[in-house]
Amino acid sequence: MAKGTNKNERNTENLVRDALRKLDYYEEDNNVSVEEQKSVIEEIKKLLKTASKSAKGGRGYPEFLVSNADTPDFLIVYECKASTADHASPIVPAILGGKPFVETEEETAKRVKRFAVDGALHYAKLLARGYNVIAVAVSGEKKASASKSVYLHSKGAKTARLLRNKSSGAPITEILPWKDFLDHAVFDPAVRQARLEDLLAFARELHIFMRDHAKLTESEKPLLVSGTLIALKNKAFSASYGLHEAKDLPNRWIETIKQEINGAEIPQAKKDNMAQPYASISVHPELSKKSKEYPKGILHELIKQIHEKAAPLMTAEEGTDILGHFYGEFLKYTGGDKKALGIVLTPRHITELFAMLANVSKHSTVVDICAGTGGFLVSAMSQMMREANTEQERTRIKGKGLIGVEQQPNMFALAASNMILRGDGKANLYQGSCFDEAIAPAVKKHKPDVGLLNPPFAQGTADLHELRFIQQMLNCLVEGGTGVAIVPMSCAISPNPLRKELMAEHTLEAVMSMPTELFYPVGVVCCIMVWTAHKPHAQSKRDTWFGYWKDDGYIKTKHKGRIDGDGGWPKLRDHWVDMYRNRRVKPGESVLQAVKYDDTQQDEWCAEAYMETDYSALSQADFEQTVRKYLMFQLVNEAEEKARTSAGEAGEEAND
Repeated sequence: MAKGTNKNERNTENLVRDALRKLDYYEEDNNVSVEEQKSVIEEIKKLLKTASKSAKGGRGYPEFLVSNADTPDFLIVYECKASTADHASPIVPAILGGKPFVETEEETAKRVKRFAVDGALHYAKLLARGYNVIAVAVSGEKKASASKSVYLHSKGAKTARLLRNKSSGAPITEILPWKDFLDHAVFDPAVRQARLEDLLAFARELHIFMRDHAKLTESEKPLLVSGTLIALKNKAFSASYGLHEAKDLPNRWIETIKQEINGAEIPQAKKDNMAQPYASISVHPELSKKSKEYPKGILHELIKQIHEKAAPLMTAEEGTDILGHFYGEFLKYTGGDKKALGIVLTPRHITELFAMLANVSKHSTVVDICAGTGGFLVSAMSQMMREANTEQERTRIKGKGLIGVEQQPNMFALAASNMILRGDGKANLYQGSCFDEAIAPAVKKHKPDVGLLNPPFAQGTADLHELRFIQQMLNCLVEGGTGVAIVPMSCAISPNPLRKELMAEHTLEAVMSMPTELFYPVGVVCCIMVWTAHKPHAQSKRDTWFGYWKDDGYIKTKHKGRIDGDGGWPKLRDHWVDMYRNRRVKPGESVLQAVKYDDTQQDEWCAEAYMETDYSALSQADFEQTVRKYLMFQLVNEAEEKARTSAGEAGEEAND
């Protein structure tokens, strides 16, 4: 705020102050801090050291600056003006659109000094070098006639944009509670990407620290992270872990985890199953050691880092499988076979795509019979919660809407902790095989109408073939339920009696050919299958829709894996989903085809077998590249099928 500003501007500041007070921003029992025209946070001081709105430079601050220790990567700034005529300059659309405009330093200083929106965006741009910033501009002296605009400048972004309602997409034009502002902001794609990059960078740092100081195995590392996140939910532990001696902290850590697990509304047997992997880590000898560099011990340093850098990202409804990302990042450094036991975690953008393909809604009951770390369930829950409008709907989703099965104890602990950290779904998680005679009937009792599946790949024996998992998933669904699975392409094109069994009982709605390097660095050519449960394909008299989804716009990077290079994934994803839902046919992209798989006819289930080519856009280079890709496709799948057959024969010989 500039010197000499009309005193009436104080009335606008009072409007904001009163609104913040009514929305509990000043309550002592929360971690929200409201500062006015100053900050005690060193990082903010550093970023605003040249933020003065005068052309002379120097430090400057917005009228109000709001932070929260629980979510330290977010800030809210407020700029106030007495007159609604000074709400926003005509140049704001150009600023938001990233369009060039000519302006001297003096003209810029006058503009950001005069207009509320321009001033808020000025501070947000500077702070966005280190934070995700919600910028609120308020003008007018009376509550009824005041103008309000709310923007979001995600960390590292060039420009801000309107903050929109996560459900309706409408611009937000009111001052909201901190939690509500955050709930809308974390769904923004740019914010999600910025937070994910921060998370993966931290995971790499944590891997190095754990390797050098904690001596943990790759499977133990994500468990320590998830256990610590659970322990940090306990306010007493969160506030006091730094007070314990190094030799006592591991015991306090596991006691707190058990306390949080025991507080969950789940059967005792599940509590015991979940707690066991953490108990084995708590006695690891390196965790209680201390040194000159870490006088409070290795475990204390790990908890401190996770508390500061991972816990704030654990937003309940946002839908990022944080523990899955840690697991995947740690898996990159495994010295052995990354494809051991066929465990290939599904990329986040694909788990989101699955929820959309299955048309998951707040009324759905979703099952994943190979839950892994819970990625599909997290994405489904996110989509369901986004639609929920009442507490009753949210309670149903949390208590009855999510069902998971996971066989491996460590994975089960990660999936269960994923649910506990979000306050939902843990009562409906089962540890064991999805084929278990006790588990399968228990899952069916929930009457799931959506199944999402990434089964273990290449298990060798017929009993553990990927198609057998699809069959089991569909058997768990109610009649008419939708099952979506991602499996190796060989499941769609290689002869197998299970394909006949599936079509005899269920309808194959669609098959999509997916990018060759989708699971990079693990190499497997795969496809997505969509089924309608308990409606025989022949009786449905329905053509199958085939999509050619070989390019998702993601690119390989050295340290980040596959990323959405130009930010085009959301638009492409929506296009794909629209094409599928409306069964649109377009040369080069999709085709409708009647297919069978019985004793008389054994069709391939892939777009490449039926799709028309748009030759008008085909060049010699395109032709040569396609031939090379096809030859590689054939070689990979032949090798995959040969390996599967050999493994199956070996298994049969071992059983004889």
